[in-house]
Amino acid sequence: MVTEGVYDKLELELRRGVVVLAALSQLRTARYGYELRQSLTESGMPIEEGTLYPLLRRLESQGVLTSEWRTDGGPPRRYYVLSADGLELYRQLTASWRGLNHTMDLLLKGGEHP
Repeated sequence: MVTEGVYDKLELELRRGVVVLAALSQLRTARYGYELRQSLTESGMPIEEGTLYPLLRRLESQGVLTSEWRTDGGPPRRYYVLSADGLELYRQLTASWRGLNHTMDLLLKGGEHP
């Protein structure tokens, strides 16, 4: 019998593999960090602040995201959105994800990849 700890670790590894694509999918329009975190959580992809904010900074430093500070009458918030390169990366990763998902569906059903 697989222990709960083993399951938790392996599920976390699966989630780590898709967290970048999940975040990019929500940044086609500008969002600030907390708003992005809530959107991901509501969609079934919870992410810790300690994971999200370093990810956003890394993606921005790689040119995938751009950001700007806004006040909009409230506290200052940093809004992130896909750059042109980020949008292209999002399209490429989405195509890759769909291919992998198709392959995994076949494997899990016991079929072979054509």
